[in-house]
Parts: sequence; C-alpha cells; structure tokens
Amino acid sequence: MAPLDLAFWHLESPTHPLHLGALAHFGPVPAAPGHEPPVDVLELLARRAAAVPRLRMRVRDVLLPVGGAAWSADPDFDVRHHVREITLPGADFPAETTRLAAELMERPVERGLPPWEMYLLTGAPDGSFAVLVKLHHALADGMRAVAIGAGIFDEIAAGRRPASRPRPVPPRSWLPGPGRLLDLARDRLGDLGRAVEVGASVVSASVVRAGRLDGPAAPLAAESSGTRRLATATLPLDRVHRIRRTTGGTANDVLLAVAAGALRRWFEGRGLPLPGADPQALVPVSRRRPGAAPGPGPGNSLSGYLVDLPVTEPDPAARLAAVRHAMDRNKAAGPFKGAGAVALLADRLPPLAHRFGAPFASGAARLLFDLLVTQVPLPRSALSLGGAPLRALFPMAPLARGQSLAVAMSPYGGSVHIGLVADGEAVPDLDALAAAFTAELDLLDPSDAP
Repeated sequence: MAPLDLAFWHLESPTHPLHLGALAHFGPVPAAPGHEPPVDVLELLARRAAAVPRLRMRVRDVLLPVGGAAWSADPDFDVRHHVREITLPGADFPAETTRLAAELMERPVERGLPPWEMYLLTGAPDGSFAVLVKLHHALADGMRAVAIGAGIFDEIAAGRRPASRPRPVPPRSWLPGPGRLLDLARDRLGDLGRAVEVGASVVSASVVRAGRLDGPAAPLAAESSGTRRLATATLPLDRVHRIRRTTGGTANDVLLAVAAGALRRWFEGRGLPLPGADPQALVPVSRRRPGAAPGPGPGNSLSGYLVDLPVTEPDPAARLAAVRHAMDRNKAAGPFKGAGAVALLADRLPPLAHRFGAPFASGAARLLFDLLVTQVPLPRSALSLGGAPLRALFPMAPLARGQSLAVAMSPYGGSVHIGLVADGEAVPDLDALAAAFTAELDLLDPSDAP
C-alpha cells in the first residue's frame, strides 16, 4: 500500500469517515423486447461491480515495512455484502434519495472487507432510480474512482476485456545490481529533497495561517457532530464556457468564482458578518494524465493548490479575476511546490509515521485550509445502466476534521453537477448554499438569468 493510501486509511475515525461518494440518477429501464424478462438492475449492478478486480481487494497488515499494509484479494469476497437495494417512498423521490444518501455517507465502510459499498435506490413512480457509490479514499482518488466506478455502466462493461493470465516473469536475484542500487539511491535523495521543500512550504503556510485562524466565520469550522447533510445543484455547462470565453482562464476558474460568490451570499443570508480573511480552499490536483488507465499502481496520485476564495470581494467580475490570478500563479509554480502539495509530503513518509502519527495529523487540515473544492472529471460520452440513461451524477467529497463543508463538481451531459457535503449540525441550511450557486452564475452571466 502506497504511503498516501496508508495515510488516508489511518486518518479515518468513526466521526470522520474518509470515503468518496457519488449519487447517480438514472431514467427508467426501457421495456424488454418481445418476451425477454425485464432487466434486474440489482443483479446487473452486483455482477458488474464483482467483475472490477480492484473492488475485490481488501487491506491487510504486513510485517515489512514496519507499520505498513498491503492490498490483497479477499478470498471470501461476496458481492452481496457490498451491493444492496433500498426502496424509498416515491412521492418526492429525488429529495428522499438525497436525504438517505447523506445518512449512508455518515457510516464508515467495514474495514474487514474490500472498502466500498453500492446502494440501488428505487421507488420512483416513473421507474427511475438512483445508485449511491462509496469508495474509501485509500482505494482511490477522484480520477481513479471514476475509472473504477465506470465499470458498472453499459458502455464501459461492453468494452471490458476479459482478464488474461499473467505472463511468467523470469526469476531475478534478490540483490539489485550496481546500476539499480545507484538508481534507488538517486530516487531516495530526490524524494528527500522534495519532502524538505514541501515540508518547508507547509510549515511556512501554517505559521501564516496561525495568525488568521479566527478569520473565516464559524460555519466553515466546527467540531464534528458525526452527522452529514447533502445538497445538490446543477449549472448549465454552456453558460460556464461562455463566461470563460469572455473573461479568459478556465472553466474551473469560473466554478471557483461561483463557489466564492455562493459562500458570500450564504453568509449574508445567515445574517453573519463576512469573514475577516477570505477562506482558503484546497483544490486537489491529480498527477495522473487524463484518459490514462488506472493501472496496478497506488490508489492515490494527488497534489493540490491552495486558493483564497474572494468572499470579501463584492464585485463578481473582480472575484473571478482574483481566482484566475491565484490559479495562474499556482500552475506556474507547479503541483510539486507550495503548501497545497502536502499530499506529496505524506507520500514520502514511512508507514510507521502514518500509523502512529494519524491522531496528531488528523487535525492538521485546519492549519492549511478551510474547505475542499474539487472537480471530478467524467467520461464525455452518454452513459447508461441496464439501458437506463444516466441523467446526473453528483460527486461527494469527505470532510476533514474541524471542517464542516466540502464541495465537489462534475461536468456531464451539458451540465455541471455539484455535490455539497456538510456537517449536519454545523450547516443545517445547506440547501440555501446550493441555491446560491445558481444565483451567482446569474451574476456572472446575466443573459440567461430568469
């Protein structure tokens, strides 16, 4: 198990589960032709999940390295322990799925089994349904989670190649040759140098943040109640791109500016004073190439950028300009520099440090950032399950200790689907924040505003 995966494994606690999630909404399954039986979505979902090799792996402790762990095939794997069906009242099916998904996201996945769960949510009068997916963060980062979870879709499953038998590998000496020893030494020195560089950035940022921890208002910082609330929003992707073409930058810059404006509107709607300092967001950056296969490597390959969300700026255009400038500066420095690259530091610590340092590191997120804002890419082609078209997919990110809000966004099918996860007691009005995303997009692109 790679060090960063191990870090996520040990950072989890009963009140701070560290799994990623996605709530996917599907249309009705089309009628079966002729006399064929209708598609059994639960059976289909279970069969396809069981065919994904990564979902058959569980975590086990190892003797070496000391404190380490490894992924191994579960000899007693039973997909029925992971895939379940829940029927909901159909009067307001979308709202009921959101409410139930929040409750299910509160619960950590079972550790003795492969760390994932899927729920088929049924009961809509028109035959539509939803699927909730939970994957432990040790198993996957956002891009890898998409690659793993995509195996349930018709289009991906149809193109999946049958597993081939591994080719025999010629035996090698247990003692590396001189050239390999030199390469290993160079790699370790390179890791040490990067760890020192990132560590210095983290310490520097922590010192700066220590003087402004009373800046962001209380709703973004709270002790965990162990409860979760989920809200969703949907933005037209063509409007996001129209703003991007007009102002420059990227679609992600526009979405970050919308998030900043939504937070400002939310603070004002609560009757709270604006924070004395702009809240700082961690924007994860995948170190995988887009479109690359997940491969057999570690579950997580992450860095990150830290961005001040300009909540205190009253002008929407100025907010977007500030976000674009901050992201340009981060990209110029690269994902290996700056305090946002703290994941790289975790990836270079020995396993024993993660095992025994987790209780101390669990609260460190508060020293670096106030909330997580991430974008999870999805395949651009239309997707379906059992012939039922995918209508929307709302990603869900885990909450760090001491924080009460995480924002995840996924473009699909001409829309940006936004999943907001919050502490249930600290943010009881999460729906108001979700509505503010649409209002803020209207400020940046008033041409289509109602």
